[in-house]
Amino acid sequence: MPTDTAQRYFVDDPAGKVRTLKYHIGGEWKISHTNKYMDCYNPSTGAVIARAPQCTTEEVEQIIGAAVKAFPDWANTPVNKRVQVLFRMKQLVDTHLDELTYLLAMEMGKAWQEAMGDVLKVNEVVEFAAGAPHLMKGESLMQVSPGYDTVQYHHPIGVFAGIAPWNFPAMIPHGWMTPICIATGNCMILKAASFVPQSSLRMMELWQEAGLPDGVLNVFTAGREQAEILLEHPEIKGVSFVGSTKVGKHIYSTAAAHGKRVQALCEAKNHALVLRDCKIERTAHGIINAFCGCAGQRCMALPTIVVEKVIADELVGYLKKFAVEHQKHLGAAYERSSQMGPVVNKGHMEFVLDWIETGVKEGAELVLDGRNPEVPEECENGYFIGPTIFDHVTEDMSVGREEVFGPVLCVKRVDNFEEGLTIMNNSRFANGSVIYTQNGYYAREFAFRTDGGMVGVNAV
Repeated sequence: MPTDTAQRYFVDDPAGKVRTLKYHIGGEWKISHTNKYMDCYNPSTGAVIARAPQCTTEEVEQIIGAAVKAFPDWANTPVNKRVQVLFRMKQLVDTHLDELTYLLAMEMGKAWQEAMGDVLKVNEVVEFAAGAPHLMKGESLMQVSPGYDTVQYHHPIGVFAGIAPWNFPAMIPHGWMTPICIATGNCMILKAASFVPQSSLRMMELWQEAGLPDGVLNVFTAGREQAEILLEHPEIKGVSFVGSTKVGKHIYSTAAAHGKRVQALCEAKNHALVLRDCKIERTAHGIINAFCGCAGQRCMALPTIVVEKVIADELVGYLKKFAVEHQKHLGAAYERSSQMGPVVNKGHMEFVLDWIETGVKEGAELVLDGRNPEVPEECENGYFIGPTIFDHVTEDMSVGREEVFGPVLCVKRVDNFEEGLTIMNNSRFANGSVIYTQNGYYAREFAFRTDGGMVGVNAV
């Protein structure tokens, strides 16, 4: 870890409470000249812990220039040399695992084990990307026409931009986006989520320590106006985004209109189908973990279950029992004893609370109310919502159709498998789906016919 504060990603407040964050360009940490900053909170306590600069247009242009400058040398670096950086990065993440976990839990609010999982996912992709010498192999075919052969190569393209979400501040920017990009000889510019930038900035320090050349990876925080530059700039060859559907549509259309490759991963409303022959207690535990994990703030959360009526009362009883027990372990995310942390900030807490109120107004039965949960004294100003369960949710209720992105479960009752599958496939969201059953026929039918992109059977 650098000891010279000039080489760190932050400047400490003399009082030692609120850090002023920097941005990273061409191998250097710089203080922004902006007069606009966003407060970053510890959601477990509600305290401000950092100030993230909203970098200026000129600074973003300079960041792009640094990446463009670094690209030729990095692209010409032999692939076996490039992946040496990845091997060292994996070792550094392992070495600093507890530190990274604490930082992520403190700024985003994931409970300790969830935050650690976020960090460890970085290394899973780093390990995969380290296989680039094999993964980048091309193909050839002789004599496709008299005297002609074809040869296909995979080669670097240029500078890519990653616009990261706040719910996975380590895994997505430094797992999904960065390792593959740099292993294949490209350069990356990351716009870290301004709510939760410190995990990403600390990861940038580790990439430096791993030996990544200056300018190959650059990280900054900014508002929408500066993000637009990444979508339109001619030197940016592609954009990767994870976030809301509204923003994703704008990014996709704008970047594509400027001739860029675009990956935009957006909202979700995953479903589970619970059949009468399921192992009901085991199923209930799996559902609790899926909708309470990360306080419901993940695109693979389980906010909706479709259950056969004949077992619905029994299942809902178990769900309420287990959720009440789960709620007893609400607490500061960075305390290892906590099983569930807060939502990310006050604005998102109010958003989720509004959805709970909407569910009540729409006539869903509020089986368990997670509003104003009991929390430790130090967390009284934190952004906590306990597990919340709605029963008898119908298709005309928006709370059961739209993404809530919080620890809110909607229970829909059906007569049989066919009715349940139809409801699931009628959803406009299709990230994932799961079935709970001991019947091999229904498990196979479900896997074959569900529209979910990722399919589970009896997942816990």
